[in-house]
Amino acid sequence: MPVSSFDDAGAFHRAMRRLAATKVGRTLFRPTAHRLDQVLSKLTAGKYSFAGVAAGLPSVILTTTGAKSGQPRTVALLGIPHPDGVAVVAANYGDEKHPGWYYNLKANPAATVVIEGDKWTATARLANPDERQAIWSRGVAIYPGLAKEQEWAGDRRIEAFILERR
Repeated sequence: MPVSSFDDAGAFHRAMRRLAATKVGRTLFRPTAHRLDQVLSKLTAGKYSFAGVAAGLPSVILTTTGAKSGQPRTVALLGIPHPDGVAVVAANYGDEKHPGWYYNLKANPAATVVIEGDKWTATARLANPDERQAIWSRGVAIYPGLAKEQEWAGDRRIEAFILERR
């Protein structure tokens, strides 16, 4: 998974990352990015997501099993490289609640991961505090807007999962 820091991204990608970290960007992307991710992911067999194309962010297409429905649920997330596979953070655009996929992984840690067309099965585990801090620091280096999302989340601690390749 090629990863660049915010400073290494091109001017357009930096601008998109800045926009996403504003209240206007949050208002614009929160209801639409998921739909755009679904369309682009289907068109490219999981190789690309909206966030990957528009902002140059490393993306993970994650399929979980619904905690209540038992149905497959797919979402594109910021992928943060990790020695055991890849890490993801449950930022949810800084909402006061964790995203649905967070509860899905807690209920059933088996998942499918697609990164740039490479599909594999994973077992998710909640990062311990030290791991979470390292993941968070790496994530903020890639997308500084995560810090703003933590601010918007208020008292909710944004958790991180490690998706271990099986």
